[in-house]
Amino acid sequence: MTASFAAAGRPNLSDGSPADARALVASGRAALGPAPEVGSIRDIDIPTRGGSIGARLITPTSPSAGLVVYVHGGGWLAGTLDDYEICARRLAVTSGCSVLMPDYRLAPENPFPNGLEDCEDALRYASRHRAELGCGDGPVIACGDSAGANLVTVALRRLGGEVACALQVLIYPVTDCDFGTRSYREHGTGLPLTRQDMTWFFDHYAPRAEHPRDEISPLRAPDLSGQPPAVVVTAQYDVLRDEGRAYAQRLSQAGVAVVYREAAGLTHGFVRLHNLIAEADAELVAIGAAIATACAAN
Repeated sequence: MTASFAAAGRPNLSDGSPADARALVASGRAALGPAPEVGSIRDIDIPTRGGSIGARLITPTSPSAGLVVYVHGGGWLAGTLDDYEICARRLAVTSGCSVLMPDYRLAPENPFPNGLEDCEDALRYASRHRAELGCGDGPVIACGDSAGANLVTVALRRLGGEVACALQVLIYPVTDCDFGTRSYREHGTGLPLTRQDMTWFFDHYAPRAEHPRDEISPLRAPDLSGQPPAVVVTAQYDVLRDEGRAYAQRLSQAGVAVVYREAAGLTHGFVRLHNLIAEADAELVAIGAAIATACAAN
């Protein structure tokens, strides 16, 4: 998969309404291939300060080594548990962990900070209820992709030490509102995620004057120390590549243990394509291995 994997003939996510973007994401679900076998899948409710939200708990066939809270991407406004279940099941298999997917509230109906607060409360819930979620005293891992990775890392910083998290996994994270980086200039059109998409996502998530807030653009936080160890993975052909790399560097400079990897030849959204592209699956396997290592160390 190289830069030739363009969105030719496919509308941009931002060409229509938020409902259109959600339908576009859902329309690709059938082409993602089969879901791996897991031990069990069940839907649960998580209490939050905004009311109860749904969540999906996926357990592996073997005893869970830990609990991964996986926050899906979609620009803060698209994506469902069904859209990301195949990916989450693969993550359960490769990591040996249970995976809890919170169905956080989406913009623009529920703009910042509603989805962020849901993710914070889901992490609290996961930490306090590990045993009943089938993980015993195994560690909690926080994982997200794209806007989900943004929510994960911001939530962890806001929670401070309240939630003991063994590892944060940030897959092509949104970390800044700077749309003029080199990766934006090089890859801003013709790929699955465009510059137009990202500006549209930001504008639906929060008023433009708030975009530089470090709770929306965490790269701008004055202090990133005290966060859990991190695995940060970016894609070579992605507008978010440079800000993800810069965030990994900032974490490292703040004394956080970081493993950074740029997935060569891949574009934004590759984790959902693990059945279709060997290189994408290799990245998901590597992420699962990093989670398993963190669990073994705790």
